Amino acid sequence: MWSKFEDRRAAAGGLAGARRRCANAALAYRCNGMKRPGITTQLFLAVLATAALVTGGVGLATRLSFEQGFLGYLGEQAVQRMEAALPRLQRAFAERGSWDFVRDRPDIWFDLVGVGPRHPPPQGPPPPGRERDLITSDLLGAGRRLSLLDAQRQRVIGFPLILAGSVQREIVVDGRTAGWLVIAPLETVTDEAALRFAQGQLHATLGAALAALVLAAAIAWWVARTLLAPVRQVAAATHRVAAGAYDTRVPVRGRDEVAQLAQDFNQLALTLERNEHLRREFMADISHELRTPLAVLRGELEAIEDGVHAATPETLRLLQAEVATLAQLVDDLHALALADVGALSYRKTDLDLAALLRRELTVLRHRSDDRGLALQASVPDGPLWVQGDEARLRQLLHNVFSNSVRYTDAGGRIEVRLAADGGALLLDVQDSAPGVPEDLLPRLFDRFFRVDASRARAKGGSGLGLAICRSIAQAHGGEVDAQPSPLGGLWIRLRLPRVRAGGGGPA
Repeated sequence: MWSKFEDRRAAAGGLAGARRRCANAALAYRCNGMKRPGITTQLFLAVLATAALVTGGVGLATRLSFEQGFLGYLGEQAVQRMEAALPRLQRAFAERGSWDFVRDRPDIWFDLVGVGPRHPPPQGPPPPGRERDLITSDLLGAGRRLSLLDAQRQRVIGFPLILAGSVQREIVVDGRTAGWLVIAPLETVTDEAALRFAQGQLHATLGAALAALVLAAAIAWWVARTLLAPVRQVAAATHRVAAGAYDTRVPVRGRDEVAQLAQDFNQLALTLERNEHLRREFMADISHELRTPLAVLRGELEAIEDGVHAATPETLRLLQAEVATLAQLVDDLHALALADVGALSYRKTDLDLAALLRRELTVLRHRSDDRGLALQASVPDGPLWVQGDEARLRQLLHNVFSNSVRYTDAGGRIEVRLAADGGALLLDVQDSAPGVPEDLLPRLFDRFFRVDASRARAKGGSGLGLAICRSIAQAHGGEVDAQPSPLGGLWIRLRLPRVRAGGGGPA
């Protein structure tokens, strides 16, 4: 019973899993199908849409402005024609004394208002079709919108309605009002010639808009292809760098933002390439530095186990020396690791750098004598205060002095000088030959860097001492650099900010 339940639950779980996989596959398919277009297409569409909106807006505004202006122009022309007809109406009324001669006579009416051909008023009704010819001959439609009112404002002939906005002119004969000439407002274009003109303008506007849109599409495509070509190059180069090809570079053209982006990318790739090279060198150096003392320890211990060597005090001192070398190397690496993440602890107080230097010079003098080196020191009698960690500054002095003692040839000399220079303290340590090539001086403070690797290892150097010195100097707001010494060797200069005694701030 229980086994059947387990089988059913497993089957249900498998079905649910299959459904989930199918749903995920369908979702992935839909996502792939709805993949967003590239930046080139997006920019093309954005520029084209902007151009289309601008073209449409300008075309619509032009069309509306034309229609309003065209209607206004026709209205002005009609008013001018109406005013030109006033003298004829005045003379006709003065000759006949009333408006009965024109009532129900559109041929006479159109002739008076200047729509039909000039001829004497006919006797009798107009022939069939004459009224339509007279009406259609009015290209501005004024004849169909004009109306004549008598002195009591009663319609005599013409347009049957008096609309709001109609223009009226008074007909004055012998100093009295004989009637009114009224023209209805032009609300739409209905005349055939005017319609043809308006349609021609509309077609011209649409053609110009279409041409502008095609030109905008061509320019947008050119912009999208040309301006984004460097961006695509940077994107492709980024993929290659992400895959580990740190030697990838992109060409820099011009001085715009895209060129600055390409330049920054090249600098980033160069930094990554250099860091990768340093990482490989670091791994090779540290493996070698750790393997050498370990090999000595291992060989000596195996020799003792096999009875080849006896566990004499000399053998034990040799083993202790190798252990000390390993311990020093591990301590240096640990200090550099802490300095990289800003976790190297410093307990800074007001410290007399001159007094600290005098104490360290005592140790340096003994080591110089053992190596047959002449030591000359110049330290002011009074205190020179800095804000620093005594243990870290002692480590810095020890590393600098050890470097000079270790790499100066026997019979040479070392000069140490401490002096105040404005708001800073300068510590100069110079030694005699051998020197360091000037092109290698900037690399002296790199980790594991040695001018002569084999000679340095023979003298016990790991290539970390000066790197630690630079880290300590920077943590104290100072700097340390190297240059050729007039004595023929190396000149190390340490600059630290000077402070007043008792925490009084910078000196």
